Amino acid sequence: MTEQTALDAAHAAMEAAPQDDAARLRFYERLADSELFLMLTEEARDENLSPEIFDVADGRFVLAFDREDRLARFAGRPAPYAALSGRVLSAMLAGQGIGLGLNLEVAPSAILIPAEAMGWLSETLSHAPDEVQAQIAEFTAPKGLPESLIAALDTKLATAVGLAQAAFLVGTLDRNGARGHMLGFVGAVEGAQGALAKAASEALTFSGIEAGAMDVGFFAADDPVTAHLARAGLKFDLPQPAEARPARAAPGSDPEKPPILK
Repeated sequence: MTEQTALDAAHAAMEAAPQDDAARLRFYERLADSELFLMLTEEARDENLSPEIFDVADGRFVLAFDREDRLARFAGRPAPYAALSGRVLSAMLAGQGIGLGLNLEVAPSAILIPAEAMGWLSETLSHAPDEVQAQIAEFTAPKGLPESLIAALDTKLATAVGLAQAAFLVGTLDRNGARGHMLGFVGAVEGAQGALAKAASEALTFSGIEAGAMDVGFFAADDPVTAHLARAGLKFDLPQPAEARPARAAPGSDPEKPPILK
């Protein structure tokens, strides 16, 4: 029996509770974060992709699978493909009037996602958090945040391999007496702050929580503030790479430059 994937589990939860907006949001979050194998008509060349496009009564769809063996089983023959994340695929399809056929005929998570839904996903993922500077007077233990947000942060930060050493979720009290929450990243690598802030913002969005419910901060490991975060906060350990790997130039590897449909 094929091992259940993260998309299988998220799809099953969504199907079991069709009126639950949170379950639907979690499915789309898993879709955005998953590596997908997009079926092509020919081998990829640079950033130009030629996906198989199927016309059915519900519209036009490309086909993608969350496992290589699922794609092979559907095709029944060797088939060219491109491996890219769901977020890159949504950006590629945005405005094209083309939806996504996911895991069709080969998995319990088989679903036709219409073009409008893929456009919504692309737009949602494009939102960047606002940059703010606040004078924090005190850090406290986080209170009043739903478990769904904690779980979403844990899942999201597990994908941020090597971007920081750890993160602490704390309650805050600023110098004007306003209370809030902050996710403080410790030891973020150079250039990763934007990606980490966006990951935190997406965890909020796909949890159904208001964007203003949490600020984001960045601190060096030897910053005196870091000790206060560690004492008061809920810690998230970010996974570290086992070894450095050379960067690969593959279609979809640059999220700011999605592949181009031919």
